[in-house]
Amino acid sequence: MNMQNKRIAVLYVHGKGGNAAESEHYKTLFPDADVTGLDYHTDLPWETSLEIDAAVSELASRYDDVILIANSIGAFYSMNADICEKLSHAYFISPMIDLEKLILNMMTWANVTEEDLKREKTIKTDFGEDLSWDYLCYVREHPIKWTVPTDILRGSEDKLSTADAIGHFVKKTGARLTVMQGGEHWFHTKEQMEFLDKWITDTAPL
Repeated sequence: MNMQNKRIAVLYVHGKGGNAAESEHYKTLFPDADVTGLDYHTDLPWETSLEIDAAVSELASRYDDVILIANSIGAFYSMNADICEKLSHAYFISPMIDLEKLILNMMTWANVTEEDLKREKTIKTDFGEDLSWDYLCYVREHPIKWTVPTDILRGSEDKLSTADAIGHFVKKTGARLTVMQGGEHWFHTKEQMEFLDKWITDTAPL
């Protein structure tokens, strides 16, 4: 089938605190595709992954190609969904890759041991994040398996999506990495968004 005749869908999966309306930004970057955003209703990977799988499966039933754009924790949720065979390409913006390390770091900041968390199941922290034993166990028991051709954008000053975690993922999956010098985890300034837009247009498979 000629690429120009393909029906193409783009699904945007937001990060923490985001929403589906952010997908509007990407419509001009994919003028030949139908771009939609997913407002998932849970923040537990074993539940959110089902929502993402359902959304991608529905699009895959109607379109020839489905492209994923996932931001931050949205990328982690997406990689935990069974969607690799349904996607033609993925864009990850500041993807959260090593959730186990992040959780362990937060436990250290909160002076919480694994024994504490296992006993209490859920512990609230002073910095606003709840620590969950079930979440930690899930992350450990479900290592990421990702086979989709993927482009990654990371800011050099990102303290959540670390260079080591991203580098390991790139070596394991063959993903292409672009780093914005001075960029943060949250791409939101005019300069950052211009860089993001150029990154997508330079790598767009359409």
